[in-house]
Amino acid sequence: MEHTAHFSRSLSLPLMAAEAGPAPSSDQSVAALPRWDLSALYAGMDDPQLGADLAGAAAAAKSFAKLYLGRLNSLNGGQLAQAMSEFEEIEEKLGRAGSYASLLFAADSSNPSISRFSQSINERLTDISTDLLFFGLELNRLEEADLQAKMDDPALARWQPYLRDVRMYRPHQLGDDVEKVLLEKSVTGAQAWCRLFDETIAALRVTVDGQTMTVGDALNRLSDTDRGVRERAGKAVGSVFEGNVRLFALITNTLAKDKSISDGLRHFARPTSSRNLSNMVEDGVVDALVSAVRTDYPRLSHRYYALKAKWMGLDKLEHWDRNAPLPGCEDRQIPWTEAKSIVQKAYDGFDPRMGKVINTFLTSPWIDVPPAPGKSPGAFAHPTVPSAHPYILLNYHGRIRDVMTLAHELGHGVHQVLAAKQGYLMSDTPLTLAETASVFGEMLTFQSLLDTEKDPARRRLLLAGKVEDMLNTVVRQIAFYEFETRVHDERKKGELLPERIGEIWRAVQTESLGPAFNFTPDYDVFWAYIPHFIHSPFYVYAYAFGDCLVNALYKVFSEGAPGFQDKYIAMLEAGGTLRHKELLAPFGLDASDPGFWRKGLDVISGFIDQLEQAEHGA
Repeated sequence: MEHTAHFSRSLSLPLMAAEAGPAPSSDQSVAALPRWDLSALYAGMDDPQLGADLAGAAAAAKSFAKLYLGRLNSLNGGQLAQAMSEFEEIEEKLGRAGSYASLLFAADSSNPSISRFSQSINERLTDISTDLLFFGLELNRLEEADLQAKMDDPALARWQPYLRDVRMYRPHQLGDDVEKVLLEKSVTGAQAWCRLFDETIAALRVTVDGQTMTVGDALNRLSDTDRGVRERAGKAVGSVFEGNVRLFALITNTLAKDKSISDGLRHFARPTSSRNLSNMVEDGVVDALVSAVRTDYPRLSHRYYALKAKWMGLDKLEHWDRNAPLPGCEDRQIPWTEAKSIVQKAYDGFDPRMGKVINTFLTSPWIDVPPAPGKSPGAFAHPTVPSAHPYILLNYHGRIRDVMTLAHELGHGVHQVLAAKQGYLMSDTPLTLAETASVFGEMLTFQSLLDTEKDPARRRLLLAGKVEDMLNTVVRQIAFYEFETRVHDERKKGELLPERIGEIWRAVQTESLGPAFNFTPDYDVFWAYIPHFIHSPFYVYAYAFGDCLVNALYKVFSEGAPGFQDKYIAMLEAGGTLRHKELLAPFGLDASDPGFWRKGLDVISGFIDQLEQAEHGA
């Protein structure tokens, strides 16, 4: 079950590897950009402390099982609280080792030694976790009245949020033997297919204009100012994906079937239900979000891309034009030092307490900045463990979108630092709320840039760039969600051919992006490289959830709500102890309100209104 494998901490996965710009210019060499230092976790793969921690955790797990297996029902509240503390201590040791292995792999998945090390660590962690598996299962077998009686002890009451979340899985829990088999086989099942996907993507090479490059670098050419470069890059990437499409289809089909089997055993109503449960959000709330966004496609993406086509002097946009710079957009490289200054100023302006945490990230070796062969595309923030600190992975190319990505991931970092006080088991935040701090950080940075820009033409370009980012975060991610839904639904009837997956992809892209686009057949394979579909099925709606939520939240802030900063920091410090209703209540917001999502979408539509007004006034 999901709550039994805490060593695989959630990452903020990349929105899209293609959303960044081209490679850094010569005045910003990759070699000069900082790399992270993972020694806060371990000094290296051969660090004796790593072996000692794993051996200690293995011994502690066996002792824990010997002491508590079959006995939770007989413990009083204080004794169960003690068991919880011991469990968390073991899990944090596993989390430290798992975080180190996953970060090493993300920085260079093409290195065979690192791949072997990462796999070995995952297998070791899984082996150790089998001795701990009983704990969550037995917690769920406690009768509600009995557990409530134990909760009268203040020592156990502290663990109420964790117990609440664990017991959400009670209806979906299987027998102990089945759970153990599923856990032990995960390293040769879904985890192995995910590894195959990562290593395949890392090894692929694309040739554009005679230059051979990684998939990530080729996708970055889709933001080039030269339309010819964009077209050649788009077709080259499509050709490489097409050459590997049978493998990607096999991975997709296998993981979808694997999920279907698991969902069936656990009696989840539909493919997205397990994700919603892990996010602690009701199916109906997600349905309302998806419905609101899809209904608003015409007034959001369709309207904006019609404007973009007009600005670019085109009757139709091709897929390689979606992230094209707008005419008049300065192709200026933003040095890393300037990017740091921009984001620092934005966070300082919101609240000095936030700025102080940001400064620690920016002045410490916690961020892996440059693009590199074998490195995971896009960006993420990893919380690691409270006894260490979070790490951020970027692929910084020196464009304004990269600055926004830095602001985004630093928002995650601040959230993770502030929530660490809740401890290892309760610091994690559901994905729907995990995106709040990151998107809010982007909004702070955007507004800071917009407020200081006085030139009307540049302000329009800034505003258009923000609209594109919001469409990528809301419309594109809901289209991804719809794609996943259709693929998983059809997979129940049998394996999908690559061509059929491509048809579904084209259908959702046509629906979401609208009549301004002409989609060529080579785009039908662009579903293949998106990591969310592989690593975290149905993750993607969390971005739209977070963006719309932040739009509503930022509106409250901009209207001068008293004590907003204190309430906001308290929300981040709560980590995973509170649900979305409880977290949003101090701001007068309620995500279960049918009109809530419209408020968030109105912000995007309002920005497009401003662009249309500028167009008519020009």
